[in-house]
Amino acid sequence: MFWPIVACVLLPWLLVYLGLHVVQRGIIFIDIAMAQMASLGICLAVLFHLDLQSWATFGIALGFTLIGAAVFSITGKRASQIPQEAVIGISYVVAAAAAVLLLSRAAEGDEQIKQMLVGNILLVTPLEVYKCFALFVAVGIVHFVLRRNFLLVSFERDKAYEQGLRVRWWDFLFYAVFGAGVLLVFSYLIVPAVCGINLARRISHRLLIGWIVALLGGVAGLFFSFWWDLPSGAAIVCTFGALLIVVSIGRLVSVSLQQASLATPVPRGNLTETASSGEAKAKGGVES
Repeated sequence: MFWPIVACVLLPWLLVYLGLHVVQRGIIFIDIAMAQMASLGICLAVLFHLDLQSWATFGIALGFTLIGAAVFSITGKRASQIPQEAVIGISYVVAAAAAVLLLSRAAEGDEQIKQMLVGNILLVTPLEVYKCFALFVAVGIVHFVLRRNFLLVSFERDKAYEQGLRVRWWDFLFYAVFGAGVLLVFSYLIVPAVCGINLARRISHRLLIGWIVALLGGVAGLFFSFWWDLPSGAAIVCTFGALLIVVSIGRLVSVSLQQASLATPVPRGNLTETASSGEAKAKGGVES
């Protein structure tokens, strides 16, 4: 359990930040769609019996990922009758169906489909954790250096157009470095970000809340899977779902209490005293 826990601690910081961008842009299922595009490339590599750890497989998957980035950046218009979520959904369905067709010709197709849908964090190795962390640091540096334009395009899109930014190119760069992930990565992207948005307004506070939720959900899900002998990826996803429900209920209770306090009537005696004080001040002003 050690290295899976290390992965749950070291990796979510970037996913939570990217999740805030994704939720703000309203492209919730972009991660799964991009993952399916990359998986389509991997399925092609499986069909040709290529080593899944080889550079050839990586190049094919990256090529399909860049194709998806280009499609989603072109379709992300400022105003359109067709929502971008529709294009994302269509891309996901077509890529998934194509992946099933390709894997139906491979002997190990069923296992590959399962790995693409959920993944298995218990099988991570120290080398994979280090490699992923290094990649996340590189992507984080790109976002830090270009943070002004990325934040402007995601959070103030109209202002980005007014300032003359080439929004589609920035969208393409965002999607290209965004990459892809399975259901587990999707949960890390969306659930902590939604929890942060529910509980805070400032981006820094949302990030902090999201990181706390990601840490709790990942580690708790791993231990639940260990104690009850459950699939680790699915256990973490369901733990995130439970945390989101708890946060949402807490938010509703907080809003209800605030509304109740604002609607509480002022005691009659206080109103009389306030009126008398106002009349005295007015009278004094007239006399002077």
